[in-house]
Amino acid sequence: MATHRLALTAAALIAALAGSAAHAATDIQWWHSMEGALGERVNELANEFNKSQSDYQVKPVYKGNYGESMNAGIAAFRAGNAPDILQVFEVGTATMMNAKGAIKPVQQMSEEAGDPIDPKAFIGAVAGYYSAADGKLVSMPFNSSTVVFYYNKDAFTKAGLDAEKPPKTWEELAAAAQKLKASGQECGYTTSWPSWTQLETFSSWHNVPYATKDNGFGGLDARLAITSDLHVRHMENLAKMGKEGMFMYGGRGDEPNSLFISGKCAMITGSSGLRANISKNAKFAFGTSTVPYYADVKGAPQNTIIGGASLWVFANKSPEVYKGVTKFFKFLSSPEIAARWHQQTGYVPATIAAYDLTKKAGFYEKNPGTEVGVTQLNVQTTAQSRGVRLGFLPQIREIEDAEIERIVSGKTSAKEGLESMKKRGDDLLERFEKSVK
Repeated sequence: MATHRLALTAAALIAALAGSAAHAATDIQWWHSMEGALGERVNELANEFNKSQSDYQVKPVYKGNYGESMNAGIAAFRAGNAPDILQVFEVGTATMMNAKGAIKPVQQMSEEAGDPIDPKAFIGAVAGYYSAADGKLVSMPFNSSTVVFYYNKDAFTKAGLDAEKPPKTWEELAAAAQKLKASGQECGYTTSWPSWTQLETFSSWHNVPYATKDNGFGGLDARLAITSDLHVRHMENLAKMGKEGMFMYGGRGDEPNSLFISGKCAMITGSSGLRANISKNAKFAFGTSTVPYYADVKGAPQNTIIGGASLWVFANKSPEVYKGVTKFFKFLSSPEIAARWHQQTGYVPATIAAYDLTKKAGFYEKNPGTEVGVTQLNVQTTAQSRGVRLGFLPQIREIEDAEIERIVSGKTSAKEGLESMKKRGDDLLERFEKSVK
């Protein structure tokens, strides 16, 4: 009798194990660059998706900053053990698109999985940046930011300026900077991410080319177009403001943010994602407004371009993995999830539905200024304003930042500095073009 019971128990165990194996969840590896609070948000998203169904388990792994994670992903692909999903910053888009045989285009993947992702669901400037020439998504929009203008309301009031009427043009910004300086403000204006804000976004906002071939979207033979009269005029204006003490150069990347948060500079152009940091650490009332433009430039303002990153899917994965990735991407782009990500992080909503839901909930009324980045992006883009898709763009930005430093410090003229950027940048673009042919 005991032997019979043991046999039944063993049979039940084998059946249970067989059943669990048959229904084992498919793992999906997601390498990302979100650390700190953003990393916690990423883990929360993965856990929420995992609990919502039993077929797939998304496993997020932090792989260092954007440059480090992109290099790690490419190296892993070459070694034959690439993750399923890789988060890549926007300046790596051209490199990923031209990585022959390495990428599974997102829209193609979703269509083959029988659950198509609609590019029309996304905000125009966001979808446009991550789409191929045929309008189909190659990567999944996720965390997108854009350039906005922040100003110190307390400093404005002290200088006799209307704290509810921030400058809209570069001419108005210069006039405000003069009044701020006269009131004892140490620094009127600064900017973070100089090449992104003062060249790439500046060009799209004024609807002029940053590069030929539709800023690189039209072909690998694109070359820089930043030596126009308007670009020279703007660099000369920054240098003049710097010489007169109205503009302070604060370094590359996000280094200048501290100049504004500390109260030293009263105005800054920076990422929409900076808002949370200002809210948490600034000891003054601040406002958010649109990026300045030159009033006499026809077609300005147009739209700003995106920063941040998107999610790429590697090739040579199983159909089951692609079904799971598609399901996860549909989860991320659902109105409720995308709206919550936008509201919690400061990134702009990737989808139109997430924007509408946020607006309907009264979030923008309760949090003035949080809508600025969206309204700057949520317009019909042009060939000049769709974004920038160039190879070696991170290296090109380094060249541009170095020359901007020389221009604003008076070590070179605006014309000579821009010509140097173009020559050295074009050399890199030529190298990239040859490397992918």
